Amino acid sequence: MQRDIFIACLDPTFGAEQQGVRPVLIISGDALNEMTDLCIICPLTTKIKNYPGSVALAKNQQNGLADDSEVLTFQVRVISKNRLIRKIGTITEAELAEVKRGLMDVLTF
Repeated sequence: MQRDIFIACLDPTFGAEQQGVRPVLIISGDALNEMTDLCIICPLTTKIKNYPGSVALAKNQQNGLADDSEVLTFQVRVISKNRLIRKIGTITEAELAEVKRGLMDVLTF
């Protein structure tokens, strides 16, 4: 399940948290994903602003995105699997490695 992109409902939210029904990338490891009803995600946005640590994803058949998007690594959060609506695609191992580097960047600065 790690590397999968799902449509998820992130509401309700507070403040500047990403909200609404949107694509999310599951970044938690498969052991955690299998053992709990929770997963760690990064929301995606189509409003690409090249935030430090964020990762751009071009839409393609594998990831199932309708538009080019940006993985918002600084918005990482834990959600219930009940928020996941449907799987739309997956990213490559290389893209996951880039997301992990982006996470390290946001944890460093």
